[in-house]
Amino acid sequence: MENILFTKESNVGKIVLNRPDVFNSFNREMALALQTTLDTCKADPEVRAVYITGSGKAFCAGQDIKEISGEQKPTFSNILLEHFNPIVERIRSIELPIVAAVNGVAAGAGANIALACDITVASKKASFIQAFSKIGLIPDSGGTFILPRLIGWQKATALMMLGERVSADDAEEMGMIYKCFDDSKFEEASWNIAKQLAQMPTKALAYTKRAMNYAMENDLARQLLIEEQLQSAAGQTEDYQEGIKAFLEKRPPVFKGK
Repeated sequence: MENILFTKESNVGKIVLNRPDVFNSFNREMALALQTTLDTCKADPEVRAVYITGSGKAFCAGQDIKEISGEQKPTFSNILLEHFNPIVERIRSIELPIVAAVNGVAAGAGANIALACDITVASKKASFIQAFSKIGLIPDSGGTFILPRLIGWQKATALMMLGERVSADDAEEMGMIYKCFDDSKFEEASWNIAKQLAQMPTKALAYTKRAMNYAMENDLARQLLIEEQLQSAAGQTEDYQEGIKAFLEKRPPVFKGK
């Protein structure tokens, strides 16, 4: 069985984490395969959005504990520098909109990978847990960077230290995720978001993502300059010309991501 399943449909690259017997927890093979698949999406001009979900009952339970318990176990530095950090770096640097469709529990690194995506949605049955403290570790995979920016310092610290499970409803309410859907509607609704993004002016969405990345660190003055530079670039795209033309002609635009 392949650890990562990949298909293309409607200009969306669909990635499925596929180790359902262990709640899609990561071993080395799966982590490297996800990196390769994200690189494939980046290089393919037909892929204009990415959709990541899990098979079976879980989204991802983080690191496979068995892999770090054996005699030939990798070091934590190996796991982070070779597995999880490159995944998060790719998610944030690839200039495509990336949707995380959290279909079940997202724990540890699995939760933080989901939250690193541009738009994170969840099924009502899903949950999020910073499980690291349960086994004497700290949050990784960008968790200490991203989670406080989503929900605030106090709440993020409490969830990390206490390791409390957060329901999909509560995650939406606190701003951890964009939206949650009833289980019966989740798959269609989450996929429709990815399809919609793929038909939008994806060059502008890429510039928006770049601006959001800069905003993590910039002060206001620097961010205003970044906006000016990226807006000037967006104004030179074919999609901008198509958007203006369609507006004047009172018709739906047909964007090509150029």
